[in-house]
Amino acid sequence: MTRVLVVEDEPQLVRALEVNLKAGKYEVESAPDGATALRVAAALPPDVFVLDLGLPDMDGLDVIKHLRRWSRAPILVVSARRTSDEKVEALDAGADDYVTKPFSMDELLARLRAAVRRTQTETIDDDTSVVTTEQFTVDLSAKKVQRDGRDVRLTPTEWHLLEVLIRHPGRLVTQKSLLQEVWGPTYSSQTNYLRVYMTQLRRKLEADPSHPRHLITEPGMGYRFEI
Repeated sequence: MTRVLVVEDEPQLVRALEVNLKAGKYEVESAPDGATALRVAAALPPDVFVLDLGLPDMDGLDVIKHLRRWSRAPILVVSARRTSDEKVEALDAGADDYVTKPFSMDELLARLRAAVRRTQTETIDDDTSVVTTEQFTVDLSAKKVQRDGRDVRLTPTEWHLLEVLIRHPGRLVTQKSLLQEVWGPTYSSQTNYLRVYMTQLRRKLEADPSHPRHLITEPGMGYRFEI
């Protein structure tokens, strides 16, 4: 049974989450503050976290950073913080997804299920050489891409961008992370680079570039590769 640690200081919301998560066949434990969450997580690591950022003793961002020193379990943030910058900050700190309060319980459960599924394929390592989608195939070892049985020519930058996304299937990779990985730390604010190169990749790989199936934009936050 998947074990969820709910880190939230609103008792009414904790009760609602516990009822719905248990109905979904999850094992649930809760913590009312960051210190308790870190202690509980260290004693018996959960499979997934549901974490509020506005905790009474410490900022949720600090909790995420502490957890990411040793845990790879998915972290689903639920928060009243709504701006893109605040969402990106949480994702850059190590969160996997972000739901804004107030939220639909059905949406939260769907995002939680997706996060748990991704733990099985979150990182494609060097032993996985070929990734196949409905529309194209990527050979990571040979650094080749084929679509409809034909080789697709990618520039080195296009390849690097595609490779970073493919190695984290289903996970949102922030704009800042992509820019630093592909272009370097001095380009962390040049989001226009990403727009240009993602457009080029979609033209080369997607059946309908204006409605991409695999190279997905999360507006204001980053990009996601879906197999």
